Amino acid sequence: MATQATLTKKDFQSDQEVRWCPGCGDYAILNAVQKYLAEVAVSPANVVFVSGIGCSSRFPYYMNSYGFHTIHGRAPAFATGIKTSNPELDVWLVTGDGDAMSIGGNHFIHVVRRNVNLNILMFNNQIYGLTKGQYSPTSPEGKKTKTSPMGSIDRPFNPISLALGANATFVARTVDMDSKHMAATLAAAHKHQGTAFVEVLQNCVIFNKDFYSDEMAKSVRAEKTVNLVPGEKMVYGADNDKGLRLDGWHVKACSAEEADTWDPGTASSAPAFLMSQMDDDPDLPVPMGIFRSVEGTCYDAAVNAQIDQALSESGPGDLNDLIWSGNCWEID
Repeated sequence: MATQATLTKKDFQSDQEVRWCPGCGDYAILNAVQKYLAEVAVSPANVVFVSGIGCSSRFPYYMNSYGFHTIHGRAPAFATGIKTSNPELDVWLVTGDGDAMSIGGNHFIHVVRRNVNLNILMFNNQIYGLTKGQYSPTSPEGKKTKTSPMGSIDRPFNPISLALGANATFVARTVDMDSKHMAATLAAAHKHQGTAFVEVLQNCVIFNKDFYSDEMAKSVRAEKTVNLVPGEKMVYGADNDKGLRLDGWHVKACSAEEADTWDPGTASSAPAFLMSQMDDDPDLPVPMGIFRSVEGTCYDAAVNAQIDQALSESGPGDLNDLIWSGNCWEID
């Protein structure tokens, strides 16, 4: 294995054949993650990828690192245990919109609220791909699929809003087709201390092809999206002549000169939540980039601090004494 100073993408490639559908956006995400980890010289022996069930959850097989392919929706529980018991490990949780937002919804909000120091990559293609095209918790109303032949009547989750509602300390969005933006987003998430949630808009070429093309296609993206960059003005447009400003409880379009400077570090998540709700306004661009980035107590660090305190005050203890302490009875 190469030394940390000379790592390349190849050092993070496993010997397993990558088997997603040709053209799947997962390939681009895998490539971006492997390149990023090599660039920051993280030792593969110190990295763990954890996944649940779904197309995205094949990810651990393709990483030359430690990995756990767990059960549907429960990857956050495994990842929490791994990070808490081995705080020196670099833990990444890879999931999809079905795995994270449906059967794993409860696990997702709790790993976020606990602020475990790990990274969550949620691939959102707004469909169940592995099980062949059923509508998912992020599918838009009216979406016709095998399980909604007349159109979905469910109101979809907005993953960014959901994460913010669970008081996430880092929330961001990127897209599989923009490798530069994805690399910058991964870097910001990885540097964050606490749970870093990244929604990756990901193309499913078989069951929901180009669902995001109206906003993400190169020909329209400059006009249809705005990149939220900390400390920079919220401007967009092919000529960067358009902008956004916060007006009370509303986000309004304006000229670039009138645009507000974006600050994801406010104590309140209200500004970030307002930006996340722009998804439902056809007159406003789709927000990308970093919605929120604040500091908070990390669950894994706090747990280990309590263990250290207990050991210093009471010693290592004895398991047999613990079992037979407290409310115990002997029955003749």
